[in-house]
Amino acid sequence: MVRTNFIVDIKHVNHYFGEQRLKKQILFDINMQIKFGEIVTMTGPSGSGKTTLLTLIGGLRSVQKGNIKFINHELYGANNEQLLQVRRQIGYIFQSHNLLNFLTARENVQIALDLENNISSREACRKAEAMLHTVKLGNRINYYPSQLSGGQKQRVAIARALVRHPKLVLADEPTAALDSKSGRNVVDLMQLLAKEQNCAILMVTHDSRILDISDRIIHIEDGRLIKETG
Repeated sequence: MVRTNFIVDIKHVNHYFGEQRLKKQILFDINMQIKFGEIVTMTGPSGSGKTTLLTLIGGLRSVQKGNIKFINHELYGANNEQLLQVRRQIGYIFQSHNLLNFLTARENVQIALDLENNISSREACRKAEAMLHTVKLGNRINYYPSQLSGGQKQRVAIARALVRHPKLVLADEPTAALDSKSGRNVVDLMQLLAKEQNCAILMVTHDSRILDISDRIIHIEDGRLIKETG
C-alpha cells in the first residue's frame, strides 16, 4: 500500500438530501486534504454543510458521490464493517457532550475502550483514569455528569475521544455551550493532547475566539468551499 501524507483526502464530493422532486444538493464538489497531526478548522454559516461533511469523513454517513480516503481506506462504497473499522480510529467530540448520565466520568471514558477486544477491564479502567488525570479531572473520576460543570463535562468528552489514541478527532462546535474561559481551556487541551499523540483535528466552529489554534481555516458557504487560509 502506498503511504500518503494525508490522513484524509477528499476529491469531488457531492451530497444530497431527499429523493426525486424533494432532492436537494448539500455539498458541491468538495476537494480538501488533512495532514497527519494537523489542526484544521471549518467555518461558515449555519446550514452551509459543515456538519454533513464532518459526518461523511467520520464514516457516520455513506459517501454518495466522489471519494473520501481515510489513511488509504476508501469510504465510497464501503460496507458497514469497513466503516466501523474506520470509526474505531476516529475520536468524536460534539457540542452536546453526549455523556451517559447514569455512568461516572471514568465509566463514560472507559466505555470507549470496552469496544476493544484485546484489553482487560482492569487495563481499561486504568487507562480511563489516567486520561481523566491528563485532562485535570483526577478529582472528579467518580462524579456523575450532573455533578460536573459544562467545561468539566466537555473535558470528559475529550478524554473519551482521545483515550484510544485515535488518528483523527472530529469536533463539532465543541465550545458552543461553554463560556469564553471554559471554551479556551477546552480547545487548548485539545491542541496539547493532539500534538502529544500526533493526532489530526478537524473542528467545526462559529467561535472566532478559538481560531488561533488552527494550522488552516477552511470557509464553507452554501455547500461550497469558498476560501482557505493558513
